[in-house]
Amino acid sequence: MRSGAVSPTRKEFLMAWTAAALLPGAMAAETAGHRLLIVVAHPDDEYAFAATTFRLVKELGWTADQVIVTNGESGYRYADLAGIFYGAALADEADARAHLPAIRKEEAKRAGKILGIRRHYFLDQRDLGFQTDAAQADSRNWDRPKLHAFLADLLAREQYDVVFTLLPAAQTHGHHRAATILALEAVADLPASQRPLVFGVEAHARQTPAAEFRGLEAAPVTRTTQADPVFTFDRTVSFGYRRALNYQIVVNWVIAEHKSQGLFQMDSGKYDLEQFWLFEVSGNSSTRLEAFRGIVTPPGPQAGARTATGARL
Repeated sequence: MRSGAVSPTRKEFLMAWTAAALLPGAMAAETAGHRLLIVVAHPDDEYAFAATTFRLVKELGWTADQVIVTNGESGYRYADLAGIFYGAALADEADARAHLPAIRKEEAKRAGKILGIRRHYFLDQRDLGFQTDAAQADSRNWDRPKLHAFLADLLAREQYDVVFTLLPAAQTHGHHRAATILALEAVADLPASQRPLVFGVEAHARQTPAAEFRGLEAAPVTRTTQADPVFTFDRTVSFGYRRALNYQIVVNWVIAEHKSQGLFQMDSGKYDLEQFWLFEVSGNSSTRLEAFRGIVTPPGPQAGARTATGARL
């Protein structure tokens, strides 16, 4: 033993061992078979719900697929360091648009490996970016009928229990809103009994005022069941040996994989909560929402009830 090192007590050792043994095992057996679909506009957007996704897939045995609508070619503004790393002039718009689609696909796959993504669906719509205001980013170049048909077919075929999208708030990136609306419109095509729970998610700093969102007036399909989040996943809940670990570690792993997005790296540790709003388009939502909250709540003092094996959320 190293000089000055303190050995854990028997109680501490047993608590740590028991938590490590039960977390991926018993609870995963109860929820295996459930399916999650992620629908986002860009590679790296999955960051907003990375901790929740990791818990569902890696700890609780869910299957997750991810749809990425654009090729991400406009993410070049802060790519100076990434250009050195990748050996390409990624801060130059012309070169970036030539190289970034392939780079960002590989980054998304590496991040997906961390989260346990089964399949990535890259829909390769051109990312035309924005001039000065991300909220004004234009998506009119997207082939919306083709995208809608793809999402509708995927949802009907795979029968997902839950869909994660980004919260389509008016001030957020225009592509984020557009991707979420596409997902919601595809869900609305399903019979009510076959619709998954659909959440709009936002990463949030605990010290800032809570957001409210009831939907976009111009897009009724974005209406939520309430203005406040229906569920919050705390990335900072501690667990493991001496409760020294938390899910912020996983989020930082994901951020680090998206190296081409230089300024994005500054978000490491910035947001400690993942807040979920439930869209009204969700089918039979109240009971299934309680079941979802029960199983996904991270380990710790607030851990809730579990669902029975095989129950549809």
